[in-house]
Amino acid sequence: MNISSDHRLITFATTAVIALGLAGCRDRSPQPLAFEPNLVHTMKYQIQKDVSMDQASKDSFWLAETMFGTPLEPKLPAVVTEDEDLASIVSMENLTRASGPADAEGRGLFQKHCVVCHGVSGDGRGPTAAIQMPYPRDYRLGIFKFKSTPRGVKPTKDDIAKLIHNGIGGTAMVKIPDLTDDDVNALVDYVIYLSWRGELERQAVDGAMFDGIIEDGERIINTQFAEQMRSDPAALEALEAAADADEESLSEEMKTKLELFERYQEDWEYAEDYAAEIGESWLEADEDVLEVPEPPSDFPLAENFADVTKFQQSDQADAFAASVKRGQELFVGKVASCSKCHGEKGLGNGQTTDFDDWTKDWTSRVGLKPEDRDSLVPMMARGAFEPRNALPRNFAEGIFRGGSSSEDLYRRITQGIDGTPMPAATFVDGEFEADDVWNIINFIRSLQTPESAAM
Repeated sequence: MNISSDHRLITFATTAVIALGLAGCRDRSPQPLAFEPNLVHTMKYQIQKDVSMDQASKDSFWLAETMFGTPLEPKLPAVVTEDEDLASIVSMENLTRASGPADAEGRGLFQKHCVVCHGVSGDGRGPTAAIQMPYPRDYRLGIFKFKSTPRGVKPTKDDIAKLIHNGIGGTAMVKIPDLTDDDVNALVDYVIYLSWRGELERQAVDGAMFDGIIEDGERIINTQFAEQMRSDPAALEALEAAADADEESLSEEMKTKLELFERYQEDWEYAEDYAAEIGESWLEADEDVLEVPEPPSDFPLAENFADVTKFQQSDQADAFAASVKRGQELFVGKVASCSKCHGEKGLGNGQTTDFDDWTKDWTSRVGLKPEDRDSLVPMMARGAFEPRNALPRNFAEGIFRGGSSSEDLYRRITQGIDGTPMPAATFVDGEFEADDVWNIINFIRSLQTPESAAM
């Protein structure tokens, strides 16, 4: 049986993860149900700007927890619940169903099925994550690879549900048996929730760094003042009244408190804006689904390896062969340039030294080289995994992680894959046009080996 070393590694890792996950359900103590601060995100700025990020880390985590609650008691911020459109993104009923401990009646879906890989915080750092290839998805960047929307746009709920229903081929994410449609819907909402709160935590830090607030010695938000006001409604009422009063009538102490109050309100509004903007990006996904055109009728289109064999032995053999030849020319040509990464024979042995955006986010984008392991020690000590190269697909294996239908492949080729080095196709009139994508798909199908198709 001709199976590549990468495929063997993935198969081993998948088996090991499943075994460890099952063992964990039986033998291991439950993971603490508490979100963790994104220390990697703050540490990268500390290294880049040479400024302490300890307080910023605490402040941004406080914002995320205050707005979105905990794994035991999830919630949504008022800026979301008070807006009809934003409130429609996820339901509290689904969040309740997916959150909480695995043994709680009517709850715990994420803890039961997902946390062993994706971690309680959705950071991709579950108990078995470090041995997986690729690492589980970290939702907190708000980036999702396999979807029906263009590059840079959030996935639809159906996109996420499809991956939960079917698993992701060639990875440790397998199809989970016995999940009902209601279970899947609850998990979809919870994934969005984890991504939303994680992205809010990141943006609070990013915004403060962009505005120079932290470098100036100021804070993202005064959490102590906020907690004091929340615990003392009378003091809050007095401040609200003072805000409407004549400034000359206020004591110096009250003026100082009022300044703190107004600054707190301003900082809270920034956080609400971030939360609303992230929510708007989820709402836009359904409107931006890429419609896949009908393939040309002058040659057959293979949907799998069986079709390849069938077409090669049919009265359409010449038309199919011509399509495969055209696809190959484009694949290795300078315009489509697929072979640059995938190799001339599509074995995934072209450019193999690049990294995905989850790694670049805390390495090359802040001046750290992923290959320089010594410089990465402070980041890895705070939860970053050792960088691994983003490996192009080996088409001989016939495994397509984001779905294997021709529509899936068309979207992948034309839009690229978010978070990865694979770019969107660049069409050139007369050299590489949209209809040519179907020829590339036929060529890719033809590369699968009979051995892998028989597995």
